[in-house]
Amino acid sequence: MDDTALRERVAALVGEATAGEVAAADVLAGDSLIALGVDSLALLRLVDAIELEYGVEVDLNGGPPLDTLDDLVALLTATGPAGG
Repeated sequence: MDDTALRERVAALVGEATAGEVAAADVLAGDSLIALGVDSLALLRLVDAIELEYGVEVDLNGGPPLDTLDDLVALLTATGPAGG
């Protein structure tokens, strides 16, 4: 999966995790997920979706910060996403 497709898919997952309250287009713009309205419950849903789809383990306690789309893509790129 190329970087653009990965970014678009992760942005879509953010939209799904927030039940459509945060648009994928807004996520793609690069703002902070928290600033966009991603709350703690949505973040947990997002992490679960990423773990299931890409076969990676996301550490919210002590891992790298996951506040932007770039952070999420960097995590998946570093761990070699298996899904897609």
